[in-house]
Amino acid sequence: MAAQTLITLINAHLAYGHHALLDNANLTIQESERIGLIGRNGAGKSSLLRILDGRTEADDGEVSRMSSLRVITVEQEPILNDTQTVYENICGDILDSEDWARPARASAIIEKLGLDPDAQVKGLSGGTRKRIALARAFIEDPDLLLLDEPTNHLDFEGILWLEQMIQSCRSACVIITHDRRFLDAVTTRIIELDRGQLHSFPGNFSQWQARKAEWLEAEKQQNERFDKFLAQEEVWIRKGVEARRTRNEGRVRRLESLRRERGERRERVGNVNLAVSVGEKSGKLVAELENISHSFGDKAVIKNYSTTIIRGDRIGLIGPNGAGKTTLLKIILGKLVPTEGKIKLGTNLSIAYFDQMREQLDENAILTEVINPGSEWIEIGQQRKHVMSYLGDFLFSPARAQSPVSSLSGGERARLLLARLFARPANILVMDEPTNDLDIETLELLEELLQDFNGTVLLVSHDRTFLNNVITQTIAYEGDGQWRDYVGGYDDWLEQRPAEVANRLAGKPESTDKKAEEPAANNSSQAKPRQNRSRISSWELKELETLPEEISTLETEQAELTAKLSDPELYKDGSDTANGINLRLQELEDELLTLFDRWEQLEAKKEGS
Repeated sequence: MAAQTLITLINAHLAYGHHALLDNANLTIQESERIGLIGRNGAGKSSLLRILDGRTEADDGEVSRMSSLRVITVEQEPILNDTQTVYENICGDILDSEDWARPARASAIIEKLGLDPDAQVKGLSGGTRKRIALARAFIEDPDLLLLDEPTNHLDFEGILWLEQMIQSCRSACVIITHDRRFLDAVTTRIIELDRGQLHSFPGNFSQWQARKAEWLEAEKQQNERFDKFLAQEEVWIRKGVEARRTRNEGRVRRLESLRRERGERRERVGNVNLAVSVGEKSGKLVAELENISHSFGDKAVIKNYSTTIIRGDRIGLIGPNGAGKTTLLKIILGKLVPTEGKIKLGTNLSIAYFDQMREQLDENAILTEVINPGSEWIEIGQQRKHVMSYLGDFLFSPARAQSPVSSLSGGERARLLLARLFARPANILVMDEPTNDLDIETLELLEELLQDFNGTVLLVSHDRTFLNNVITQTIAYEGDGQWRDYVGGYDDWLEQRPAEVANRLAGKPESTDKKAEEPAANNSSQAKPRQNRSRISSWELKELETLPEEISTLETEQAELTAKLSDPELYKDGSDTANGINLRLQELEDELLTLFDRWEQLEAKKEGS
């Protein structure tokens, strides 16, 4: 049976200020789809969610919804009833006679999350509140689930639980997130909001990255051809008197149209320009911890832990929410004296600290004051920059430079804190959850900066891709106040940690299996079976030669069908045609995966011959 269309946007328009967030945008959402909604900070992603759930009306265009459509939204900072218990918040109205199984489902999900059903919600951590809001949304079993940055405040176990819930639920989902690994795990389609337009790409985030690079190159070439033609016409119109006597009035009108089209073009916003002001080298030793322990009352968060941190180390601290990662950071930096044990700090330590709560930002201060109070100039390495130019590197326009911090979005606050952080010389960068609220392109640029930084990096993050791309060592929490050092990033830690540690953190009984158990959500990243290395046959060589052409043909059909889905004319006579296109796109995706696997097998045999 063909998938049912839940919501259709045709030529939707929404504007706050000079540029439209939605500029005649088109979108169709069908049942059971899992859509990753991505785009720059401030592009309008959250505004689009408000249109989808009816909290905001579009300024213009058509929004059509399936009759009796049930939509649930979980916002970045969900609102809970602080006077109620965990169970009451998740279960809702237990007197609802139409859903007698609801209390049982609520109890099951509470047990799965390890929550206390009788605990008062007031005073719970941000991560626990987010789990409660997500659990309540899944209990509602809506037709469409809208999730705005659902992985913020969640630890690794919480993210893996959420991946499994999304993969198994029947609801269609639209998910705003910058967690690339999460997008790869749960999405069946990526939609990018870019300069007011919605661009749809079938597949997950990694597949989108390859297609987006090709799309941007095609857009660049098209704009270059347009600009060259416009320049030629401008030269023609400015020719001498003789040329003006014979000029074609139709050509003049066309030139006027070209000028208007060029004036309306919205250029792609540039990337953040990240550079850190590196201070003098620290001593070779940064910190040495010897048998340290620390407790808060009766709760021991660190027990008998020792480590040595050397200049140039890039270390990630891994553990669930509340394990004590920030506490351990403060002890390493000498900001907190441990209950027991010794700590020796190195010499000439110049520390720049990115705190996850953004407490360094004064809500009433204007942006220029936050960056460099009392001076208009900033020294970055050997370069001297005016504060307005420096703010421009972090995508703040001159008009915004005099705005107060209170007017900024979450993503803008993160960028401002990075700007403040990097404006001061430092040889140790300490980053506590820096990835929250940053868009994907800024995350990738931050990764490059940290990889090239020749000082020491201490990082707390639940972004698995970010950890893998940045850190070379891991300090991991292993339960009951125990911490241990590992070589490598997140995936290396998964491979190396003992099975009993994995079981203990997951709340499972002790296992005698010597091999560490990996979370189910990571099955896709496990090593593939070794390819057949026997000699390749002549008919396999012929098959190998034909594969690129077959793949190209399928990709061309895929691109043409994807373009058709963006045409509003397609939906005027119902959604049957669109449903057929979506089914064919899924078939194409399966065929392409099969061909790519076959290509890989044959290439491996060819290399082994």
